[in-house]
Amino acid sequence: MLSAVVTPEGDRIRWAELPGEEPARVYLHGLGATSPAYFAASAAHPLLAGRRSLLVDLLGHGISDRPQEFDYTLEAHADALAAALVEAGVVGAEVIAHSMGGAVAIVLAARHPELVSRLVLVDANLDPAPPGATAGSSRIASYTEEEFLAGGWAEVRDRVGPHWWATMRLAGRTGLYRTAVHLAAGTTPTMRELLLELKVPRGYLFPAADGPLPGADALEAAGVVVVPVPDCGHTIMLDNPQGFARATAALLDDNSPDV
Repeated sequence: MLSAVVTPEGDRIRWAELPGEEPARVYLHGLGATSPAYFAASAAHPLLAGRRSLLVDLLGHGISDRPQEFDYTLEAHADALAAALVEAGVVGAEVIAHSMGGAVAIVLAARHPELVSRLVLVDANLDPAPPGATAGSSRIASYTEEEFLAGGWAEVRDRVGPHWWATMRLAGRTGLYRTAVHLAAGTTPTMRELLLELKVPRGYLFPAADGPLPGADALEAAGVVVVPVPDCGHTIMLDNPQGFARATAALLDDNSPDV
């Protein structure tokens, strides 16, 4: 386990690292998750192995610190992650990011372009949650912070089930709540708008069973390669490891633009 101080108060982001060739690959988890649990098998997959790989836990999640003073906006997460990557000597990383982590990765690429050479977004959040949304971050954000800390977290635990809760229980409750609120609110410009303007190679994986990706035409017109992955749900890398590795490797291979 490696770490870097990323706030003036001394809070640390931690990551598991696999040795290999540069440029590095950075793996980012979703809300209430942890990168080693979600991405270790992918980073070691024969189609993806051989690169220096940092499986990073964002503040408030997994093995990283859980500061109470941190505001947990997507911008704050991106800036803290940038500080960790600089400390790790990472430049021009290939960032592979799931769900909420994909939103942070987009903001990272927009605010710290020297750190990101390529993005693979895995069913990432691109838009603010619509009014009345009930899935994921929106459910958590429907509480006030006081309600969530007083017992709303237990209701969330019972709704999400044992698989997601296995990693969500590692998250600091304040950080989990504030991250969910800011993820549901999105950024200005939105994550989708930021993604459209980025100049690095970008790919977006989504479950084929979800049907056509909303806004796919505009994404593709801006150069984002949109890839449906079969036989999976939201956690593509866990549901279909081979399909995920194949699609991700193709997006990362300059000589193989078609997936």
